[in-house]
Amino acid sequence: MFETAAAASASPLFIAGVGLAGMCLGLLADAVIRRVLPQLAGDASFRLKITTAAVTFALSALLAWRFGSAAELPAYVLLGVFAVPLARIDIVHHLLPNRLVGPLLGAGLGLLVFASLVQGAAGDLYRGAAGSVILFVFYFFLALTSGNGLGMGDVKLAAPLGLYLGYLGWQHLFYGGALAFVAGGLASVILVLKNRGNKPKEVAYGPSMLAAGLAIILLLP
Repeated sequence: MFETAAAASASPLFIAGVGLAGMCLGLLADAVIRRVLPQLAGDASFRLKITTAAVTFALSALLAWRFGSAAELPAYVLLGVFAVPLARIDIVHHLLPNRLVGPLLGAGLGLLVFASLVQGAAGDLYRGAAGSVILFVFYFFLALTSGNGLGMGDVKLAAPLGLYLGYLGWQHLFYGGALAFVAGGLASVILVLKNRGNKPKEVAYGPSMLAAGLAIILLLP
Protein backbone atom coordinates (compact mmCIF):
# COMPACT_ATOMS: atom_id res chain seq x y z
CA MET A 1 0.00 0.00 0.00
CA PHE A 2 1.14 3.60 -0.51
CA GLU A 3 3.34 5.22 2.12
CA THR A 4 1.69 7.92 4.21
CA ALA A 5 4.89 9.95 4.13
CA ALA A 6 4.81 10.05 0.33
CA ALA A 7 1.30 11.48 0.37
CA ALA A 8 2.15 13.99 3.08
CA SER A 9 5.16 15.27 1.13
CA ALA A 10 3.22 15.97 -2.09
CA SER A 11 3.74 19.61 -2.99
CA PRO A 12 1.03 21.85 -4.49
CA LEU A 13 3.08 21.97 -7.70
CA PHE A 14 3.16 18.17 -7.89
CA ILE A 15 -0.59 17.96 -7.24
CA ALA A 16 -1.30 20.57 -9.93
CA GLY A 17 0.99 18.78 -12.37
CA VAL A 18 -0.79 15.46 -11.84
CA GLY A 19 -4.11 17.27 -12.22
CA LEU A 20 -3.01 18.69 -15.57
CA ALA A 21 -1.72 15.30 -16.71
CA GLY A 22 -5.04 13.70 -15.77
CA MET A 23 -6.92 16.46 -17.60
CA CYS A 24 -4.90 15.83 -20.76
CA LEU A 25 -5.48 12.10 -20.48
CA GLY A 26 -9.19 12.71 -19.99
CA LEU A 27 -9.42 14.83 -23.14
CA LEU A 28 -7.39 12.25 -25.06
CA ALA A 29 -9.65 9.46 -23.81
CA ASP A 30 -12.68 11.48 -24.87
CA ALA A 31 -11.25 11.85 -28.39
CA VAL A 32 -10.52 8.12 -28.59
CA ILE A 33 -14.04 7.27 -27.43
CA ARG A 34 -15.48 9.53 -30.15
CA ARG A 35 -13.49 7.59 -32.70
CA VAL A 36 -14.12 4.08 -31.36
CA LEU A 37 -17.64 4.51 -29.93
CA PRO A 38 -19.11 7.48 -31.82
CA GLN A 39 -22.68 6.43 -31.07
CA LEU A 40 -22.03 6.74 -27.32
CA ALA A 41 -19.71 9.73 -27.15
CA GLY A 42 -22.38 12.44 -27.40
CA ASP A 43 -21.89 15.84 -28.94
CA ALA A 44 -18.42 17.37 -29.05
CA SER A 45 -19.58 20.66 -27.56
CA PHE A 46 -17.22 23.12 -25.92
CA ARG A 47 -19.22 22.86 -22.70
CA LEU A 48 -18.78 19.09 -22.57
CA LYS A 49 -15.05 19.37 -23.17
CA ILE A 50 -14.68 21.97 -20.44
CA THR A 51 -16.68 19.83 -18.02
CA THR A 52 -14.59 16.74 -18.85
CA ALA A 53 -11.38 18.70 -18.40
CA ALA A 54 -12.47 20.24 -15.09
CA VAL A 55 -13.70 16.98 -13.55
CA THR A 56 -10.66 14.94 -14.60
CA PHE A 57 -8.34 17.69 -13.36
CA ALA A 58 -10.09 17.75 -9.99
CA LEU A 59 -10.11 13.97 -9.60
CA SER A 60 -6.47 13.61 -10.63
CA ALA A 61 -5.37 16.40 -8.30
CA LEU A 62 -7.29 14.88 -5.39
CA LEU A 63 -5.74 11.48 -6.08
CA ALA A 64 -2.28 13.08 -6.18
CA TRP A 65 -3.03 14.65 -2.79
CA ARG A 66 -4.18 11.27 -1.51
CA PHE A 67 -1.29 9.12 -2.80
CA GLY A 68 1.57 11.56 -3.24
CA SER A 69 4.42 10.06 -5.24
CA ALA A 70 3.53 6.47 -4.32
CA ALA A 71 3.81 3.89 -7.09
CA GLU A 72 0.03 3.31 -7.01
CA LEU A 73 -0.76 6.84 -8.16
CA PRO A 74 -0.81 6.16 -11.96
CA ALA A 75 -3.27 3.30 -11.47
CA TYR A 76 -5.70 5.42 -9.47
CA VAL A 77 -5.39 8.40 -11.82
CA LEU A 78 -6.34 5.98 -14.60
CA LEU A 79 -9.47 5.08 -12.62
CA GLY A 80 -10.35 8.77 -12.31
CA VAL A 81 -9.84 9.34 -16.03
CA PHE A 82 -12.05 6.38 -16.99
CA ALA A 83 -14.72 7.20 -14.40
CA VAL A 84 -15.77 10.42 -16.16
CA PRO A 85 -16.76 8.98 -19.57
CA LEU A 86 -18.16 5.81 -17.99
CA ALA A 87 -20.48 7.82 -15.74
CA ARG A 88 -21.52 10.12 -18.59
CA ILE A 89 -22.29 7.26 -20.98
CA ASP A 90 -24.23 5.34 -18.33
CA ILE A 91 -26.35 8.37 -17.44
CA VAL A 92 -27.23 9.05 -21.08
CA HIS A 93 -27.41 5.55 -22.56
CA HIS A 94 -27.79 3.26 -19.50
CA LEU A 95 -24.79 1.34 -20.75
CA LEU A 96 -21.27 0.60 -19.51
CA PRO A 97 -19.40 -0.47 -22.67
CA ASN A 98 -17.01 -3.42 -22.54
CA ARG A 99 -14.50 -1.39 -24.57
CA LEU A 100 -14.06 0.88 -21.56
CA VAL A 101 -14.60 -1.48 -18.63
CA GLY A 102 -12.24 -4.12 -20.03
CA PRO A 103 -9.26 -1.78 -20.55
CA LEU A 104 -9.87 -0.23 -17.12
CA LEU A 105 -9.55 -3.67 -15.53
CA GLY A 106 -6.59 -4.78 -17.66
CA ALA A 107 -4.57 -1.58 -17.46
CA GLY A 108 -5.39 -1.11 -13.78
CA LEU A 109 -4.19 -4.62 -13.01
CA GLY A 110 -0.98 -4.04 -14.95
CA LEU A 111 -0.24 -0.77 -13.14
CA LEU A 112 -0.99 -2.28 -9.73
CA VAL A 113 1.24 -5.27 -10.51
CA PHE A 114 4.04 -2.78 -11.25
CA ALA A 115 3.29 -0.86 -8.04
CA SER A 116 3.30 -4.02 -5.94
CA LEU A 117 6.68 -5.05 -7.41
CA VAL A 118 8.18 -1.61 -6.75
CA GLN A 119 7.00 -1.56 -3.14
CA GLY A 120 7.24 -5.27 -2.40
CA ALA A 121 3.53 -5.38 -1.66
CA ALA A 122 2.45 -8.69 -3.15
CA GLY A 123 -0.15 -9.10 -0.41
CA ASP A 124 -1.91 -5.91 -1.52
CA LEU A 125 -2.05 -7.22 -5.09
CA TYR A 126 -3.45 -10.59 -4.01
CA ARG A 127 -6.07 -8.83 -1.90
CA GLY A 128 -6.96 -6.59 -4.85
CA ALA A 129 -7.40 -9.62 -7.10
CA ALA A 130 -9.57 -11.29 -4.47
CA GLY A 131 -11.58 -8.08 -4.08
CA SER A 132 -12.20 -7.99 -7.81
CA VAL A 133 -13.59 -11.52 -7.79
CA ILE A 134 -15.62 -10.98 -4.61
CA LEU A 135 -17.32 -7.79 -5.77
CA PHE A 136 -17.97 -9.23 -9.25
CA VAL A 137 -19.57 -12.39 -7.85
CA PHE A 138 -21.60 -10.37 -5.34
CA TYR A 139 -22.99 -8.06 -8.03
CA PHE A 140 -23.61 -10.99 -10.36
CA PHE A 141 -25.64 -12.71 -7.65
CA LEU A 142 -27.64 -9.54 -7.01
CA ALA A 143 -28.28 -9.02 -10.71
CA LEU A 144 -29.71 -12.54 -10.98
CA THR A 145 -31.75 -12.66 -7.79
CA SER A 146 -32.92 -9.17 -6.90
CA GLY A 147 -35.16 -7.06 -9.07
CA ASN A 148 -33.31 -3.85 -8.24
CA GLY A 149 -32.32 -2.95 -11.79
CA LEU A 150 -28.66 -3.98 -11.76
CA GLY A 151 -27.45 -4.76 -15.26
CA MET A 152 -24.54 -6.81 -16.53
CA GLY A 153 -22.61 -3.61 -17.17
CA ASP A 154 -22.78 -2.86 -13.45
CA VAL A 155 -21.64 -6.42 -12.72
CA LYS A 156 -18.64 -6.04 -15.03
CA LEU A 157 -17.74 -2.64 -13.55
CA ALA A 158 -17.65 -4.27 -10.11
CA ALA A 159 -14.51 -6.20 -11.17
CA PRO A 160 -12.16 -3.21 -11.64
CA LEU A 161 -13.70 -1.36 -8.69
CA GLY A 162 -13.15 -4.40 -6.49
CA LEU A 163 -9.53 -4.52 -7.66
CA TYR A 164 -8.85 -0.88 -6.82
CA LEU A 165 -10.68 -0.98 -3.49
CA GLY A 166 -9.33 -4.35 -2.44
CA TYR A 167 -5.76 -3.29 -3.16
CA LEU A 168 -6.06 -0.64 -0.45
CA GLY A 169 -7.71 -2.89 2.15
CA TRP A 170 -10.68 -5.05 3.06
CA GLN A 171 -12.41 -2.14 4.76
CA HIS A 172 -12.14 -0.12 1.55
CA LEU A 173 -13.76 -2.96 -0.35
CA PHE A 174 -16.58 -3.28 2.17
CA TYR A 175 -17.33 0.42 2.55
CA GLY A 176 -16.96 1.09 -1.18
CA GLY A 177 -19.50 -1.60 -1.97
CA ALA A 178 -21.88 -0.49 0.80
CA LEU A 179 -21.68 3.20 -0.08
CA ALA A 180 -22.51 2.40 -3.71
CA PHE A 181 -25.90 1.05 -2.63
CA VAL A 182 -26.54 4.11 -0.47
CA ALA A 183 -25.62 6.45 -3.32
CA GLY A 184 -27.71 4.43 -5.77
CA GLY A 185 -30.70 4.59 -3.45
CA LEU A 186 -30.36 8.34 -3.05
CA ALA A 187 -30.10 8.76 -6.82
CA SER A 188 -33.31 6.75 -7.27
CA VAL A 189 -35.14 8.90 -4.69
CA ILE A 190 -33.97 12.10 -6.40
CA LEU A 191 -35.16 10.82 -9.79
CA VAL A 192 -38.55 9.87 -8.33
CA LEU A 193 -38.94 13.35 -6.83
CA LYS A 194 -37.80 14.95 -10.07
CA ASN A 195 -40.36 12.93 -12.01
CA ARG A 196 -43.13 13.76 -9.53
CA GLY A 197 -43.44 10.32 -8.04
CA ASN A 198 -42.98 8.32 -11.25
CA LYS A 199 -40.00 6.03 -10.93
CA PRO A 200 -38.03 5.75 -14.19
CA LYS A 201 -37.79 2.31 -15.78
CA GLU A 202 -33.99 2.42 -15.71
CA VAL A 203 -31.65 4.08 -13.23
CA ALA A 204 -27.99 4.39 -14.12
CA TYR A 205 -26.17 2.65 -11.26
CA GLY A 206 -22.64 2.94 -12.64
CA PRO A 207 -22.15 6.59 -11.59
CA SER A 208 -23.11 5.70 -8.00
CA MET A 209 -20.62 2.83 -7.99
CA LEU A 210 -17.84 5.03 -9.36
CA ALA A 211 -18.61 7.96 -7.04
CA ALA A 212 -18.73 5.69 -3.99
CA GLY A 213 -15.52 3.91 -4.92
CA LEU A 214 -13.61 7.15 -5.51
CA ALA A 215 -14.99 8.68 -2.31
CA ILE A 216 -13.76 5.74 -0.24
CA ILE A 217 -10.39 5.75 -2.01
CA LEU A 218 -9.94 9.46 -1.30
CA LEU A 219 -11.30 9.65 2.23
CA LEU A 220 -10.57 6.34 3.95
CA PRO A 221 -6.99 6.04 5.29
